[in-house]
Amino acid sequence: MARPIWTGVLTFGLVTLPVGLYTATQDHTVHFHQLQRGTSDRIRNKRVNERTGKEVDTDRIVKGYEVDEGEYVVVEPEELEEIAPGRSKVIDLAGFVDLRRVEPVYFDRTYYVGPRGKEYVQVYELMRAALDRSDKAGIATLTMRGKEYLTALRAQPDVLVLHTLHWADEVRDPADVVPGLPDRRTSGDSKELRTAEQLIDALTIDWDPADYRDTYEERVKELVAAKAKGEEVVGEAEPPEATNVIDLMEALSRSVEQSRSRNREGGGTHRAAEGSSRAADREQPTKRSSQATDRKQPTKRSSQATDRKRPAPRKQTTSRKQSSARKQTPDRERTARPERRQPAEDLAALSKAELYERASAAGVPGRSKMTREQLAEALGRQGTAA
Repeated sequence: MARPIWTGVLTFGLVTLPVGLYTATQDHTVHFHQLQRGTSDRIRNKRVNERTGKEVDTDRIVKGYEVDEGEYVVVEPEELEEIAPGRSKVIDLAGFVDLRRVEPVYFDRTYYVGPRGKEYVQVYELMRAALDRSDKAGIATLTMRGKEYLTALRAQPDVLVLHTLHWADEVRDPADVVPGLPDRRTSGDSKELRTAEQLIDALTIDWDPADYRDTYEERVKELVAAKAKGEEVVGEAEPPEATNVIDLMEALSRSVEQSRSRNREGGGTHRAAEGSSRAADREQPTKRSSQATDRKQPTKRSSQATDRKRPAPRKQTTSRKQSSARKQTPDRERTARPERRQPAEDLAALSKAELYERASAAGVPGRSKMTREQLAEALGRQGTAA
């Protein structure tokens, strides 16, 4: 069981709850040692006196603030401790804000908040449930490790979460940093805007962080393993060229059609959200992915989505008896239909990096030495385009 990195109390009006903070994330980055080229000798960093060139022990190092060139005000660690704010270790919730009002740029680090003792679990759960139902975040300041933080306390399904936030003067104005930002009063052609919205709808997916992984770290591990065996690793493909403004409408339209095609085939990585493509799909409903038919207990809405796959009768209205009969259709009849694979020709549209990623997932032997065409051919033979 992990130990808390900070302990104190959380105050909520007149309610006081002893809590501890626990690190919510961990680093999975592949770390390297520094070596002298041509040897296995490690390189070490040393604290060296800039003037004498001699190494200095840690206990002889103090903090200095430069007030003028070469002139410093020395500050001792004890002096910093004496002026540290909020030494009482209290997270005092000053107020609550709508979570949607807190821009993501303000979020810094995340910690889990846990009760310090079984006798506080009931109060803890009461606060978590209240925050969860209100969809709000409690704002407070916190002093930890000699530094004061602005924080936001919010609820997840099982735990309270505390985010440290950047102070307002730490967040840069984008107009001062990013050149060439468009004027918000100017907008693109309405037809282009509607098509872009259709593309967003067609690519809308259910958020599940488990669906994503750090492929770069995997590539680093493959590189290390390949070099240890004397092999080579296929490099990443060059990024695609920027879309010409003249071809923007054509690119948007083709993207929408490609997304819908993948959704109809059921082999794409994106699933269209219900009610997607607000403009065009009102007239021609998009076919649902085969995943929609795999639910064991379909709701009335999912049952209607399944019906759209069947040939539509001439008459659009359906009697209650017919609707009831469809609801009673056994699940095995709906799930027995074989899932169609993504056409092999779709592989030709993938980059070498995308093909290599799919080959890795499929366990294609010798993939690290294959060309783009060879990767596509190998995947086509195995029928693993999806």
